[in-house]
Amino acid sequence: MRAAVRTGWRIGAAAAALRGRAGRPLSQAAGEGGGAESGGGGGSGSREAVERLVREHPVVVFMKGSPAQPLCGFSNAVVQILRLHGVEDYRAHDVLQDPDLLQGIKNYSNWPTIPQVYLNGEFVGGCDILLQMHQNGDLVEELKKLGIRSALLDAEKDQEKK
Repeated sequence: MRAAVRTGWRIGAAAAALRGRAGRPLSQAAGEGGGAESGGGGGSGSREAVERLVREHPVVVFMKGSPAQPLCGFSNAVVQILRLHGVEDYRAHDVLQDPDLLQGIKNYSNWPTIPQVYLNGEFVGGCDILLQMHQNGDLVEELKKLGIRSALLDAEKDQEKK
């Protein structure tokens, strides 16, 4: 698996920015029309509204910008990690479009930074945590629990054939 991760990961500007933090970029799984939504969630940052958003889909990301155009390096890294794993069907919410949602999600998770990743309604963490999960293989296992087969497993299988 580590060979597949190394093979699949290209070091770019986002990776270099992340290296000092937690480590590695996430792949943008949902591009334009790829299943991700950007949007605030109706302008409501209430606990109930945020709860609905985190439970609306198995993979939910609160980020700056959209998967097609992330507006910060950490949001881009999360998108890249998901893309690397082949996760294309997820919900992305641009917190910059809705200040109430921005504050609401921070209050909901008790986590001060964006991006924030939720798997099956459970808060996973931000870019640093997702990167760590990617690096140690935990993300593959968590995706499997959601019925999502990581593309890295196929890449690894292809490497073994060579």
